[in-house]
Amino acid sequence: MTYEIEERVLHFKQPAGTSRGVYTTRKMWLVSLSDGNRTGVGECAPLPDLSCDALPDELYVSKLNVFCRDLCETGEIDVEALRDYPSMLFGLETALLNLRNGGKLFDTAFSRGEEGIPINGLVWMGNYDEMLQRMEEKLEKGFRCVKLKIGAIDFEQELDLIKRIRDRFSFHEVELRLDANGAFKYEEALYKLELLSQYAIHSIEQPIRQGQWAYMAELCRESPLPIALDEELIGVNDPEMKTHMLNIIKPRYIILKPSLHGGMTGCREWIDAARELGVGSWITSALESNIGLNAIAQYASDVYGPQITMPQGLGTGQLFTDNIPMPLEIRGDMLFLK
Repeated sequence: MTYEIEERVLHFKQPAGTSRGVYTTRKMWLVSLSDGNRTGVGECAPLPDLSCDALPDELYVSKLNVFCRDLCETGEIDVEALRDYPSMLFGLETALLNLRNGGKLFDTAFSRGEEGIPINGLVWMGNYDEMLQRMEEKLEKGFRCVKLKIGAIDFEQELDLIKRIRDRFSFHEVELRLDANGAFKYEEALYKLELLSQYAIHSIEQPIRQGQWAYMAELCRESPLPIALDEELIGVNDPEMKTHMLNIIKPRYIILKPSLHGGMTGCREWIDAARELGVGSWITSALESNIGLNAIAQYASDVYGPQITMPQGLGTGQLFTDNIPMPLEIRGDMLFLK
C-alpha cells in the first residue's frame, strides 16, 4: 500500500458555540490509502483544546506519517500504538475499511440504503433569540429528539427557553437532551439539575468539567436527571481503566465520538464495558466532514445492529459551507445513505 495525507479546512455556516469557545473553521487531515487498484479515504480531525491527541500541526502530521508508514508496511493497524491517538486511529480505520470494502464500510441495512438511523436535532449555543429560532427550525423539520447546548447564556434564560418548549410540546412529542459541556460549577450543579428536572429532560451531558470523578459520581448518585458522560471519557484509553471509571462514576449513559474516544476499536470497548454495567450509550460525530460522518453512521449501524431506536448525534453534516460531498441525506429526523 501507499498513502497520501492532505490538509483540509472547512468553514462553518454559522459560528458553532460551546462552553469552551466558538468554532468558525474545522481543520482535518485526509488520509488516502491505495493498493494500486483501489483507494480508501479516512479523516483525522482532532478538536483543539479537547482531543487527547490535539498536537501542534507539524507534530501531528509527523506522528500521522509514522503510523501511515507502519500500516502500509504491515497491512494492519497497530491499535496498541495508536491508543493515545484516537483521531488518527479513527481515520486509519476508516481508510482501511474503505479500501477493502468500498463505500459500504460495513454490511448493514443502513449501509445498503435500506434503513435510516434516527438522529437528534442539534441547537447550538447562542443568545436567547438565536436559540429559540434554531429550536423552532428543528421542530418544524420534524425532529422528535432535540439536543440543546447550554451554559453560554444566563441560566434563567435557558430555563425559560426550555419551559417554552415544554409548554408547546410534551415529552411524548419531543425528547429533550441537554449538553452542558462542563459549564456548571460543582457547588451549583445539583441545584441547577433539580430546576431542569421539572421539564422532563431525557439526560444531560457532562454537567461539570471532566477529571472530577468523585464529584461526578456524587452527582450521578444524587441527580434527579440522568447524567451522560462525554468529555469525561477523553484520554481514558486503557480497557481496564474504562471499566474502572464506569464502576466509580456509574453514569446512566455514555456518549461516544470515535475521533475522541478511541476510534472504532476503542468505542467498541466502551460499549461492551457499559453494557456489562447496565449503562446505555449512543454515538455522535465530533464536527467531522461528511467523510467522518459517513463512517461514524455506518459504524453505529454495525455496533448497535439493525433498527436503531435511540436517536444518534449524526446531524452535523449540514454545518459547513464547503463540506465534502457524500451520499448522506436527512429525511425528517432520519439519516440515510443513498
